[in-house]
Amino acid sequence: MSDKELLIPYTRLPRSEWPEIYERLEAVALEATRRSYAPYSHFHVGAAVQLESGELVLGCNQENASFSPTLCAERTALYAIGAQHPDAVVERLMIVAETEGKRVHPISPCGVCRQVMMETVRRQGKPFEVILCGADEAIVISDCRLLLPFAFDGSDIPS
Repeated sequence: MSDKELLIPYTRLPRSEWPEIYERLEAVALEATRRSYAPYSHFHVGAAVQLESGELVLGCNQENASFSPTLCAERTALYAIGAQHPDAVVERLMIVAETEGKRVHPISPCGVCRQVMMETVRRQGKPFEVILCGADEAIVISDCRLLLPFAFDGSDIPS
């Protein structure tokens, strides 16, 4: 047996060092939190996606009393892009969260959203940046594939 270790590179970026696009993405993602439907958890999540064209697309979480049909902000944005801009290329995705009107520390996407990100990469043939946004800092992952090591993808399905 041989133990291995997996390390994931990321950057902690204080607000004072954010590029202008992060400011724009944050504003759109915060607007998305206000559109979220979270009557049960009161945890409002917004996602802003920048396409290669420069267009910004938002997504927000949509809860359901039955919880399993609940949809995360990241997936609502990526699925909207698939439906409305099927040939678009995602450049970056930012995630923000609020609860009771207060910003939350940088949050990470759930496993299902990570899987959808992997499928987005497969479809578009190019990875994208993920930004986990807090009030004072952002955690930047340069390649979304780093969030799901040992990912299940189409190559795992026999033809």
